[in-house]
Amino acid sequence: MRSPGRVLLVLLTALPASILPVSSCAPTGEQQIHQWIAGGDFARAQSAIEEILRQDTVLAPSQRLLWEFEIERMNRIRLDFRQTEREVKEYVGARLPSLTPEDYARFEASHALEAMTIDGQKLYFNSAARNLFRLDPHARQVWQEQHKDAPAPTGLASESGLDAHIALVMEAAVKSGKPYVKPVRLRVKQSITVDGGEVPEGETIRCWLPYPREIAGRQGGIRVLSTDPPRSIIADNSAFLQRTIYFEKPSAGNAKTTFSIEYEYTANGVYLPVDPGRVTVPRVTPELAPFIREEPPHIVFTPELKKLSKEIVGEESNPVLVARKLFAWVDTSITWASAREYSTVPNLGLYAYENRHGDCGMQTLLIVTLCRLNGIPARWQSGWEFRPPGQSMHDWAMIYFEPYGWVPMDVTYGMRETADESMRYFYVNGMDSYRLIFNDAFSQPFYPAKVFPRSETVDLQRGEVEWRGGNIYFDRWHWNLVWEEKHE
Repeated sequence: MRSPGRVLLVLLTALPASILPVSSCAPTGEQQIHQWIAGGDFARAQSAIEEILRQDTVLAPSQRLLWEFEIERMNRIRLDFRQTEREVKEYVGARLPSLTPEDYARFEASHALEAMTIDGQKLYFNSAARNLFRLDPHARQVWQEQHKDAPAPTGLASESGLDAHIALVMEAAVKSGKPYVKPVRLRVKQSITVDGGEVPEGETIRCWLPYPREIAGRQGGIRVLSTDPPRSIIADNSAFLQRTIYFEKPSAGNAKTTFSIEYEYTANGVYLPVDPGRVTVPRVTPELAPFIREEPPHIVFTPELKKLSKEIVGEESNPVLVARKLFAWVDTSITWASAREYSTVPNLGLYAYENRHGDCGMQTLLIVTLCRLNGIPARWQSGWEFRPPGQSMHDWAMIYFEPYGWVPMDVTYGMRETADESMRYFYVNGMDSYRLIFNDAFSQPFYPAKVFPRSETVDLQRGEVEWRGGNIYFDRWHWNLVWEEKHE
């Protein structure tokens, strides 16, 4: 029997945002509500939903949860779109002073400047102004020129440093004949701090922090050094693909309430020298079948993605060469940019295609969808990337080549700038050593089950908190992660 938390998670992640219940007592139809939402008439849509919730006394609990989350989703969109036109034009105009109203209209039409009208007010995505200098070619050139004297990245944070590390991973794997090489020992401390005044004093706060997965050869040797509070529950590694450590602690009232964990683990680089001549179309076994089919709402074989796939792949049928074509297209056609909270986007992969930009998770879900469209098993993986001295939350993929098995793929890191074809496509079948893996799937249940909808309904990198009064969203708490490499 599934827990209520699991049922809720399935409801909130298995359906596109456009599919919501319709009640016979509802004062307005589902279609009308969605027209209002699509048009940014959030206040009217919320009022109609609240009327449904008041009037329909026989509404199924699952339907009620979906309606309630639609209100929550609109509130989250409001938090993501808080920049006014004046604020955006001040930021952009300070760097591109000669822009005309026509230029701004062009930016918005090309999705380089993301805006929407909410309840009659035109508002911009919080990162829209900065994203413009990533997405528009001319604006990007201007930004690069204005920041040409900024300190250059060092270590693996630089592209040359990363490429040097990749070369060592490839060399070690080929020389040893083993795919897992160049291990590093990392120490991580991660925490969540709930703001004072958010939860009444003495009320129990429930907290889930992400916990490293044990993956044979890839990641292991996990050793917990300390936790706050001391008592915890660690989710089973095989049963929960988004692995957590769970805590409970009474609220400190007007003071902050903090949860933390410190641990060490060992991560390995990965490289399999895949020979396209040896690779065959995989037999669809029960184990592989889930990874070549649709997985709504974020992996859907829409007409436009089917058309795109045919245009990219052409007559090619070799799985490795098909994967490389798809990888190259996403790398060169979908620009990385800061993204909205995932719970506000109905289909993350399709969003990346329609807007021609997205962050790592959006890029990953798009290439996973395209791989599956071509019969190539592919799935999600995510956690953190450490590029000494830097760090970031990050999402990537796993892809299956027969007879090699599962190999990591990171389209956000893209093709390397080199004449060596194996190294150029390293991130189609390889991975650097500096990863922290929490998730082997997206939108999976927690243990113990979460009662209320998650702040992040897709990924798990920062953690989650709630109390009996409801979920505690990102704007009401703070997270932190620090790490260091341990040298023997």
